[in-house]
Amino acid sequence: MNRTSLRMTVAGSAIILGLLWGAAAPLQARVNVVTLPDRDKVQLTIYNSVDLTLVKETRFLTFRKGLNRLEFSWANTLIDPTSVEFRAVTQPDKVEVLDVSFPPRVANTLEWRIQSEIAGEVKVEIRYFTSGISWTADYVAEAAQAERAMDFAGAVRVANNSGEDYENAQVRLVVGVIRLVEEIAQLAQQAAGRDPASLTSGLRLEKGRKLAEAKEVFKRVADKDDEAPADRPREIVKEGMSEYFLYSVEGRDTIPNGWAKRLPSFAVAGVPITSYYKFEKEQWGDQVMRYYRFTNSVAGRLGKEPLPDGQVKAFRFITPDKLYAFVGRTAVKYIPVDETVEMELGNDLEILVKPKLMNWEKLELAFDQWGNIKGWTTKEDWAIEVQNSKEIEVVLDIRRNFAGDWSLETKDAYEKVNADKVKFVLPLKPGEKRTLTYSLTTRQGANARR
Repeated sequence: MNRTSLRMTVAGSAIILGLLWGAAAPLQARVNVVTLPDRDKVQLTIYNSVDLTLVKETRFLTFRKGLNRLEFSWANTLIDPTSVEFRAVTQPDKVEVLDVSFPPRVANTLEWRIQSEIAGEVKVEIRYFTSGISWTADYVAEAAQAERAMDFAGAVRVANNSGEDYENAQVRLVVGVIRLVEEIAQLAQQAAGRDPASLTSGLRLEKGRKLAEAKEVFKRVADKDDEAPADRPREIVKEGMSEYFLYSVEGRDTIPNGWAKRLPSFAVAGVPITSYYKFEKEQWGDQVMRYYRFTNSVAGRLGKEPLPDGQVKAFRFITPDKLYAFVGRTAVKYIPVDETVEMELGNDLEILVKPKLMNWEKLELAFDQWGNIKGWTTKEDWAIEVQNSKEIEVVLDIRRNFAGDWSLETKDAYEKVNADKVKFVLPLKPGEKRTLTYSLTTRQGANARR
């Protein structure tokens, strides 16, 4: 039985639907219909960038010809009462909302006065925003033994902590940042903890305008009604929608408050990766950090849609018969199409980097008229020993930071990252040892040219 249908027997119900016959009944004579209909369907469009969900629910109500009163309550839930909207889906030209008000001496409840030209059953739709429903993405990367390709799978996990149960719910998951939704969330925070009837007219009007704009922007999402055939497995249907991306989970679920469930999203085999390692003493000390690098592109066997923020667990097959080894876990940010990703997987002890200062000297001393040093130049000779103790080929990225007016001399290729940093990128074969060397000249004081 739908708990939200029983106003008199279930305390704290979120939605109370009651039809009161007649226009002149006093407040003390408020009597709900004895048997209220359960929700027929409900659709949840969950925005990942902010704590906001657009709810669209449908019910079949029996109206009396003439004036009817319909109540909506949000007690003990995170429903935003200023966003609630009602419309008749069937017979829309014969059912009209006259006004909506917050009843005196009745907390957390609003009332629609509805004029019906017919007596009988009508399909109605109620829309509103709520908070407390969230979703996250989880990924599993399974790298081949040589770490040149991986099997990559994603899933979404939906959690409901809104205070309300949702039966027979279709779930939509939105990836990306939508500025309009962020503005609505800011307005909701301004109104938090205040009775809707006491809000300033300016705030109500501004919030109402933003909500109206949001519903128009997302009309295509809310009005679409995807259903999975009974004989087909559930899957995530994806479609591009301008500023953001929509995952529509086929089929329907009952989503009670406190519920969480993991739903599969995609699985792709043979995604090309590079086993990539970084060393930067200023950032990680003496540690060498391990990465899997891949590109969210068609050439990379992905690229059909952006990938949302999420957690990644990475494994590697270490034997031909696919004996598993855990590599590490990390978080990834929103990944647009065609963007290259580096998944940081922690320290790796099988790649060795040992910088060693071989020589240091001070040169080109300059003095002022009183004999004080006003400028000088230092020269440092460095040797960096590197070793790949793995049985696979890797790429090592060594970064060095310099300050002041400096110049570098080396026989090894390097790239200038910015004004104060360079990187050496070295492909290393299995078991390879090598040493790179460079001389750093730094001009100080009056000797500096910049």
